[in-house]
Amino acid sequence: MRIGLICDTFDAYPWTNDDPPDADAEYEPEETVDILAAAVEHLGHEPVRVGTAFDLREQLDAGLNLGAAINIAEGAHSRNREAYVPILLEMAGIPCLGSDALTLSVTLDKAWTKDLVAAADVPTPPHRVYSTAADIEADDLPPFPLFVKPRYEGTSKGIMPQSKVSDAAALRREVERITTMYDQDAVAEGFVAGGGEFTVAVVGNDPPEALPVLQRAVEPSTGIGTHALEHRGAPSADADWDHKLPGTLTADLEDRLQTLALRVFDTLDCRDFARADFRVETNGQPWFLEINPLPTFKPDDTFAIIAEITGRDYVDYLAEVFERGLQRLGLET
Repeated sequence: MRIGLICDTFDAYPWTNDDPPDADAEYEPEETVDILAAAVEHLGHEPVRVGTAFDLREQLDAGLNLGAAINIAEGAHSRNREAYVPILLEMAGIPCLGSDALTLSVTLDKAWTKDLVAAADVPTPPHRVYSTAADIEADDLPPFPLFVKPRYEGTSKGIMPQSKVSDAAALRREVERITTMYDQDAVAEGFVAGGGEFTVAVVGNDPPEALPVLQRAVEPSTGIGTHALEHRGAPSADADWDHKLPGTLTADLEDRLQTLALRVFDTLDCRDFARADFRVETNGQPWFLEINPLPTFKPDDTFAIIAEITGRDYVDYLAEVFERGLQRLGLET
């Protein structure tokens, strides 16, 4: 079977000086595409390197023939950008591994995602949405400290040390930066401190499986995860950050985080693979931050780390994840 690989690489889009400095932070190195291709070949299928959603559209018009596709393409320039690929594939009748267009659009919206998971009894920090700094009212301020980020971005885009704010002036400054630089709403949520930051990958369907929880380092002076401060394109990317692992990942906490990750995965109708992020208070209370149903498969990131700590070859492990997706589609037995 010919399986299309649809993925944005760092050089996929032309950027202008008006774009944010981290505009390409969500995209992938060529090594990720190589890993995807190796996993498909490991399953005995033929990988077809399609490229971006825009490449897919052109190739479909030219008669591209695929039996299935693996989508981790983020798109560009729209809050609907992550829906481009699954919609095109759906219209072309090509089965797709990964979540569908509706799930991808909803989960890119941090405010809607938080509302939905909160309704499913998943604790998430309270939040406000601001379209401009003028929306911030001096007599109606949420409790500080707050964490301010773009509403429709992933991969820690827009996150800087000053994203954590402790007063109204800093809140206005950060909302102004986000709404101006990223041309979208800013989300300000309660900052969870003390017990560490964790990520939980989920794979499979009926039932999905929560993988071993990974703890992330935080930068001590801000309490922000170092992965968020070191992302591609950030002015702080070359800084020599201190790393600290606050809190302890006990068996009980891991079980709670996995249970919550599965509930989020099911609530948002995710499919095949995703990664959910949490922060934990000093008292051990976990709080959901966001979920990414288009996770990276880079050879040094979450899924590769899980393969390593479980003693698996990464290509073999990733092939197993994709095989479960093909089984959901009725394409693999």
